[in-house]
Amino acid sequence: MMISIIIPTLNAAEQLPASLASLVDGAVSGLVKELIIVDGGSDDPTLSIADAAGATILAGKTGRGQQLQQGANAARADWLLFIHADTVLESGWLDEVKTLSDKSKAGIFRFALDDKSIPARILQFMVHLRCMFLALPYGDQGLLISRQLYDEIGGFKPVTIMEDVDIIRRLGRKRLHFFRTRAITSASRYRKDGYLKRIWRNAGCLFMWFTGKDPEQIAKAYK
Repeated sequence: MMISIIIPTLNAAEQLPASLASLVDGAVSGLVKELIIVDGGSDDPTLSIADAAGATILAGKTGRGQQLQQGANAARADWLLFIHADTVLESGWLDEVKTLSDKSKAGIFRFALDDKSIPARILQFMVHLRCMFLALPYGDQGLLISRQLYDEIGGFKPVTIMEDVDIIRRLGRKRLHFFRTRAITSASRYRKDGYLKRIWRNAGCLFMWFTGKDPEQIAKAYK
């Protein structure tokens, strides 16, 4: 197994260093073949941080779906690991990733927030239930997928939003493998908006997607 890590960025200088630091073990072990940063037009030090980390930097259009698709198209390894710039993989991720040798399966990490508050814990439990009963993880849980399976299902679509839900639905429950290792994501958006408001907004966006609303309209509602 050789892995290409793909991270979409947009003004991610504050969170990116911690995310990259959590990936060092993979580079040292030789399992990670390359790190690809697809930037959507940052005007902060994001690109300097990526360059210092030895990443291959691609300039992309703003929009996570397009950025992920672009990164995957450029990747050379037989496995692709997509993670967000504000997500830190928990220590031990490398050993667990090595156990996924079945190229017909896609690996998903366990959702966690960098917040120990009661609302954060409730949200984490809700996500656990969503994954258990609906088999619907989001992009902030990462996605490890073989190039073979990625190409088979058609990869990420260049949509403005909900690219993670779209690809997971095409994968289907039977092809998902849930890791025990946590992907710890920044809770800054929840703190800023308020947990209840943000949860309801996310749920509303998901409903809009399932009822066929235009992605541009969903993106406006998400902000």
